[in-house]
Amino acid sequence: MALLTLAAVQNAASSVGGRYLTLPSAVAVLCGLLLLLRRGHWLLAPVVVTAAAGVWGWPMLPLLLLALFDLAADRHTPAAVTCAAVALTGNALFQPAVSLWRPQQYGSSLFLLLAVTAGSWMGSRRRLVQALHAQVEHLRIERELREQAARGAERSAIAAEMHDVLAHRLSLIALHTGVLATRRDTLPAPVVERLTLLRTASTDALTDLRDVLGALRTTDERLVTDRPAPVLRDVEEMIEEARAGGQVIDAAVEGRPEQAPAAHRLAVLRLAQEALTNARKHAPDAPVRVRIDYGPPATLIEVTNPPATGVHGARAVPSGFGLVGLRERVEALGGHLTAGPGGAGAWRLAARIPHPAAEQNGPRT
Repeated sequence: MALLTLAAVQNAASSVGGRYLTLPSAVAVLCGLLLLLRRGHWLLAPVVVTAAAGVWGWPMLPLLLLALFDLAADRHTPAAVTCAAVALTGNALFQPAVSLWRPQQYGSSLFLLLAVTAGSWMGSRRRLVQALHAQVEHLRIERELREQAARGAERSAIAAEMHDVLAHRLSLIALHTGVLATRRDTLPAPVVERLTLLRTASTDALTDLRDVLGALRTTDERLVTDRPAPVLRDVEEMIEEARAGGQVIDAAVEGRPEQAPAAHRLAVLRLAQEALTNARKHAPDAPVRVRIDYGPPATLIEVTNPPATGVHGARAVPSGFGLVGLRERVEALGGHLTAGPGGAGAWRLAARIPHPAAEQNGPRT
């Protein structure tokens, strides 16, 4: 704006013999300030510049071009065309010393048309870029919301599974200790006291379990009720079912499942199930290698498969939200999950979940 205003002042001074303190120079500075500050109505600055160009002609052309460009870029193309026509008409009527019709006929008219065309193109491009940015932001927010929904569904499933598994066992403890406490006449006093304490502790543990797991549940109970009741199945049974379906699986299990907490066994089952399902979708003809170690000090699982040798497995489109839920499950247990390319086109899923006792005793190698 400063350069264009100086150019207008210089042109105005040249048209009156090199004098700068003239009315055209002052009007050029005023037009530049109006275009720069953009105060008042959006049509104020273009009208003032158009009037100045209509009266004094060529010296005001740089500012007029900018005004027309801004109007066209802001989707005011009819106003820009009207201002250009008014400026040319004013020059034809007032016949200034340096008219817009000179030094060559139609020269300034082409400049005005170019300014309007360039402004329209720039405004359309700017609006297109803004629309694309808004679309990308919308997709990003939608992706985050879907990930949050997947995490919430998985947390609800964890709450339901842990409640059904642990609540059942604590209920059995409370039930049997209550039955034994009814026969206190035939038992020593210290044993009766311990049984009472055990029953009270198990009942309190049930209450605390419901309170803690309630924090994991979402407000939408359909996410929980729509899922089948959790069953603490054996991983080897699930692997055998996959083999019966034609999947080639090399499985190795170390340790006994009873060595790991029930939550770990549920996580291992879900991890193996998700990994085998993804392998069937994306590499159905490739063998799968499953390694499970129930520890202690940690429960480990690793599932790898090479790339598919055929083309029928490349059509599946992964959603990515199964891994989001599994990562939420593993992190809720204090573990870590990695999933991604394992080299040479292979895919690897690995998780490590430390045992509670191992966390209390400190890290071990």
